[in-house]
This record gives sequence, structure tokens and C-alpha cells, in this order.
Amino acid sequence: MIRTLVAGLGTMGRSHALAYHRNPAFDLVGLVNRSTPRLDPALAGYPVEPEFEQALTRLKPDLVNISTYSDSHADFAVMAMEQGAHVFVEKPLATTVADARRVVDCAKANGRKLVVGYILRHHPSWMRLIAEARALGGPYVFRLNLNQQSSGPTWEVHKTLMQSTSPIVDCGVHYVDVMCQITDARPVEVRGMGLRLSDEIAPDMYNYGHFQVLFEDGSLGWYEAGWGPMMSDTAFFVKDVVSPKGAVSIRMPEDARSDDHDTHTKTSTIRVHRAGQADEDLSMADEPGHQELCEREQAFVAKAITENLDLSRHMEDAVASLAICLAADESVRSGLPVRLDR
Repeated sequence: MIRTLVAGLGTMGRSHALAYHRNPAFDLVGLVNRSTPRLDPALAGYPVEPEFEQALTRLKPDLVNISTYSDSHADFAVMAMEQGAHVFVEKPLATTVADARRVVDCAKANGRKLVVGYILRHHPSWMRLIAEARALGGPYVFRLNLNQQSSGPTWEVHKTLMQSTSPIVDCGVHYVDVMCQITDARPVEVRGMGLRLSDEIAPDMYNYGHFQVLFEDGSLGWYEAGWGPMMSDTAFFVKDVVSPKGAVSIRMPEDARSDDHDTHTKTSTIRVHRAGQADEDLSMADEPGHQELCEREQAFVAKAITENLDLSRHMEDAVASLAICLAADESVRSGLPVRLDR
């Protein structure tokens, strides 16, 4: 079994820990969290320690899951791999491109597996959307957003996240990764805009932003993300890919809510529109929920370790999508387009 340590017990960390608990490929040896967490009853018997480095040294895990806040991802990942552990790290991989590259270089130098938490790569609906869009052929228009009308504890989490990461980076890496998988073209320029809509966040941070990314093949992508109690729940979920031959879209039920965590991964229908033909609706009624997706993702981690999968493309894709989103953040702050082909 793969001795596993989980650091960070927020929403994702708890779900990953439960996935390890349920999968016989893993032996969950410990949990790390700075404060006392509320845990699923199935996890109540596992020890929880406040200090990552001490737990890493004492438990000597084979795998470390890093689900802490973004600003600790790179340092924790490097520390774990230098002590011989494989690493699963939640997105974004790091808060700078240089740190992301440092983590990837460390994985290569130490012969360790590094899996980044791009959960949509394990989602059958998103895999189908990517395949259908590629079959249409480019160039593409990508229209993607994820706005969350958050309040109470969820808004508190968002405010904490925004101490180090903007919404267009934290969420955007998922959807930029989808764009890149569909087009396979090199991104060349990013243009971003953002706005601070709350006095409860730092003066230099914004809780709403959107950006456009231009690709070498002529494709262009739009992504929008906003967090907070002021956000509209109208058109909060747009997942649309358009090409000269038609479009592929994820369509949500009318009663979908932006404050429901499962809404952001579950889909209802994929509509394939081919120009001049009748639309085709593909039902996704039996797709996995959030917890099952986490379990599929961690099953992939076990396979990567036990079967020695080559993760070179996976790691490079994680750096590439992060670079686009960080360029968008730079553009928001500077008011200028950012070239990526320099």
C-alpha cells in the first residue's frame, strides 16, 4: 500500500483524504492542518498534526497530498519530493511560474511522480466535451466562466484564498487547461480586466475578473470568474466551445445554483451543434459527483505510481495553464496586454 499523508483539510483535502480511506491501494498514515478540522466520521480516527515538516519527517510517507492554500504549494511539494515522497498537489501548482517550474524540475531530478489537481481531466463529461470539440476542428472560440455567489463560511474561504490568489487564477487554470487540450496551439497573448467589488478584501486584490487569451492558430478564449455575496447567479455557468463547423456546450438545468459545490463539476447535458444539422443532446445524467471525482483522481495517482506512468506532458500542461492565468493577473494589474511568445 502507498503510505499517504494529507496536508490541508479544507473542502478538497477532506475529499481527498476520504478517497484514500476508501481505496485499498492507499494507507492513510496522517493528516496535517493548522487548526482542528471538522472531519467526516470515517476520518475521525486518523491523527491530525499542526506542522507539515514534522509530520513529513516522522511519518515518512510514500505520497504527500498538498491541499493547503496556494502560497505553500511549491515549498511543501519540493520538501516532500526531496524527502523521497511522490506528490499530489491541488491546483494551482504554485503562485508564480518560476515556482511551478521549480516543482517540476524537482520531480524530474528526484524521479518522483507529480500529479496536479486538474479534476476535470478525470470527468467523463469534460473528456467527452474535449473529444467532441476536437472532432469539429478549429480555430476555436472558448467561452467559459465560473461565478460563485458565495456567503457565510464559503465567502470566508474565498476571502482567505484571495490573500494569495485571484479568482481568475485559482479557478481559471482548470478551464485554460481545457482550452489548451482542445486547440493544442501555443498561446501568444493575454488581456485581462478585473474589479474589486468588496471592501472586505485587500485593496490590491479583485474578486471579479475576466480575460481573453489568443492562440497561435487563431483560436481565442474568454474566461470569467467572480466570488462573493454580490455576484449574480444569472449566466454564472457558461461552458461553450465554437468552431467554424459548429459548437459544443454544457447545458445546466434551470434550477442549478452557483453556491452548490457540485454544480461546478456536474453537468446535465452536452449539446453538439453542427452547422446545418439538427442539434444532438448527450445526456450526462449518471455522471459522478464531486466525491466520486476525487476518488477517480486519486485512483489515477495510484496508477501513476504503481505503473510508473510518464507524467511529463501532465506537468508541462500544468505549468502552461498557470502561466496563462498569471499573465491574465499581470494584465489586470498593469492594464496592458501580456505577450507569451517572447
